[in-house]
Amino acid sequence: MANKRLTILAIATISYTASAFQAPIHSVAHTQTTPLFSSVPGRTDGDGSPISPPLSTLVNRVAVAGATGRTGKYVVQQLLDQNVPVLAMVRDVDKAANVLDPTNELLTIRQTDLGNKDDVIAALSDGGEKCEAAIWCATGFSDAPDQSIMDKLKAVFGLAVNAAATIDAVGLPALGEGLAHTPKRTVAMGSGQILPKVIMLSSAGVTRPDWNEEKKLALEGSAGIPIVRLNPFGILGVKKESEEKLRTCGVEYCIFRPCGLNDSWSPNQRPIFSQGDVAVGRINRQDVAKILVDILSTPEATGKTFEGISIANSQGYYPPASSIGPALGRLALDSDNNGKGPSEEVVRATYAICQQLLPGEKQDAAQLAMGQTYEQLDKDETGRLGVKGEEDVGSAGLTSTS
Repeated sequence: MANKRLTILAIATISYTASAFQAPIHSVAHTQTTPLFSSVPGRTDGDGSPISPPLSTLVNRVAVAGATGRTGKYVVQQLLDQNVPVLAMVRDVDKAANVLDPTNELLTIRQTDLGNKDDVIAALSDGGEKCEAAIWCATGFSDAPDQSIMDKLKAVFGLAVNAAATIDAVGLPALGEGLAHTPKRTVAMGSGQILPKVIMLSSAGVTRPDWNEEKKLALEGSAGIPIVRLNPFGILGVKKESEEKLRTCGVEYCIFRPCGLNDSWSPNQRPIFSQGDVAVGRINRQDVAKILVDILSTPEATGKTFEGISIANSQGYYPPASSIGPALGRLALDSDNNGKGPSEEVVRATYAICQQLLPGEKQDAAQLAMGQTYEQLDKDETGRLGVKGEEDVGSAGLTSTS
């Protein structure tokens, strides 16, 4: 009976996890003792618009871990569309040949064991000029429809048995180590505007299981969502620990934590960035991929961790900004506040704003059952797995819709 319950819990995890989932410049008037935000002098042209040098002039080659995944494939395509050579680090080269375009001269596909530190570091120099940057899109979980349920279960049970050996815990810091001692990336020679070398696709919610009970109650709209309530085998903790390893490996980095990945949510929407791990909402994987690639040329992102959702571009009034730099420039460095990031006051103010940006009318993410959409919540309709607290997780599908 115990094994049956564990298997059901593992299947539920698979269905939800993938989609759940700075020294500031102070003005004279800034009198706060805790730094709240940081900014970088704007890069503008004659009319005040941000300058965006061609990405191909800022990086000679980019490694993409998890290149055949549901987000990774979009990252690869965005890079190739901007004439940036790509090293696709994949587990299955046959799958990569079908998902990616092996005829593209800018693309190198390499079978790489992301759970093997030496193989990851060696891959950075294989098949051409050494990579100058890397984007981590890999995960031990997948909601891809072409992966067998047994492969998914193996990943889940592998995490339960040996979380320290997951690809996040091994491969991500290996990328950091492999790039830590390469020349710094900058916007221009001698500009001092440092660009990140390793960009991690993480997940919103990774810190929430560790919040104290008072904070969980006060910020229930963030702490009460299904994936945080479930957090089987401590999967969110594994992501959090992987983030911490990246921060301490000596490489210039950026960590992006998108909220619920939802391919039914329209792409090309305006992203909203925040910090403190309180954001809840939706974002399309194509927009996530664009943000990850844009970060490569955005010095305001270096040394920062932040969350992201998107809001609908209703009638053309909220198009994506021409550059994410100004928005990211207002965010705090991870090193601010003695390494604690934004102050608790800022986090709670951010929460109050983010709760107003939730999809739907009820705007109460804590009331969602696993597998239930915001639209179903508004209509008092039961989600595909049943009512909250009584979900039939054994019948969970392979993707999340909420």
